[in-house]
Amino acid sequence: MKKRIVTLLKGTVTAAVVALAAPNSGQAEPGVSTNKILFGQSAALNGPAQALGKGMLEGLNAAFAEANRNGGVNGRMLELISYDDGYEPEKAIANTNKLISEDQVFALIGEVGTPTSKAAQPVATAAAVPFIGPFTGAGFLRDPALKNVINVRGTYNQETEAWIRHLTGDLGFDRIAILYQDDSFGRVGLAGVKKALEKRGLTLAAEGTYKRNTTAVKSAVLEIRKAKPQAVVMVGAYKPVAEFIKLARKVGMQSVFVNISFVGSKALAKELGDAGAGVVITQTVPFPWDSSIPLVKRYQAAMQGAEPGFVSLEGYMVGRIAIMALERIQGEPTRQAFLDAIYRTGTFDLGGVTLTYGPGDNQGMDNVFLTIVQPDGSFKAVTRLTGSS
Repeated sequence: MKKRIVTLLKGTVTAAVVALAAPNSGQAEPGVSTNKILFGQSAALNGPAQALGKGMLEGLNAAFAEANRNGGVNGRMLELISYDDGYEPEKAIANTNKLISEDQVFALIGEVGTPTSKAAQPVATAAAVPFIGPFTGAGFLRDPALKNVINVRGTYNQETEAWIRHLTGDLGFDRIAILYQDDSFGRVGLAGVKKALEKRGLTLAAEGTYKRNTTAVKSAVLEIRKAKPQAVVMVGAYKPVAEFIKLARKVGMQSVFVNISFVGSKALAKELGDAGAGVVITQTVPFPWDSSIPLVKRYQAAMQGAEPGFVSLEGYMVGRIAIMALERIQGEPTRQAFLDAIYRTGTFDLGGVTLTYGPGDNQGMDNVFLTIVQPDGSFKAVTRLTGSS
């Protein structure tokens, strides 16, 4: 029997239950009963990328618990089943099939990663199941033909363009190298960086790779060091990226290190410790500690004392768009009515942050924000890079 984590969010109570429940044969739509709407998530809850899966789960739970404390959505409580895929595509496929066929969830939500989303999305699309808020900026998920996919964040191409714009424009750099995960995620980032450099008449100074779910980056450090790059842009998860930066500093590299949002900012800063000061990370959500933004203030309250973070804020935002769409359904909730509500509504105001959807547009935000890791491991939001950042 395969384990699942069922997060039952009723009132202020959150319970982790290991069980297999028979679907309600009387429900009009899979995942919908008279008092409940069931969502499913496959994400990395163990392994080198587990902080990302757990962060998304934490944010989703916060959004659903907040709604349930206020009576749910039209009297229906929101429930989330989460399976661990370890950031491996094969496991993501198995989990997705199980969530759809056996657990009969209403929608899939909060998938984590490009290779896992690339594996799981076709399964969801073939079954006409909504695929909501994947934690990836991969361009293939923005295909207008994928009407069941609803993205919240901006793309990796938007992040890589911001990297090169700031490195060349703010700092005047022209020797830029890249470390990337050798899979579909890393290659998306590589293509985006090359495109942004070519736009400015530049090419990469050096390339280094590592294998997914490993920290084997020593050869990449040695290869990239030869080029003496002014900056190293990085498309990877927090553990191998942290290992690269620590090794690079040990061998005397003075480069500026720039990371993609998927890295997992809090986890990276923790892994780096004293070696983290000055590391740049682009973000696709607002600053989680800026309570002057109504969305962030609401998120902080929903977290009920848990430490804020970029990943959990994204999870919360994904949960909020799902809730707001359910609230806009006229009549009984169906999967198609849920998706129609998103495209029909078009603009969703989350509180100082707007998500906009429409015909051929399944991505809510385009924003890219800059943050710098501080010596104490905290983060500073900036609008440009300087030599003293």
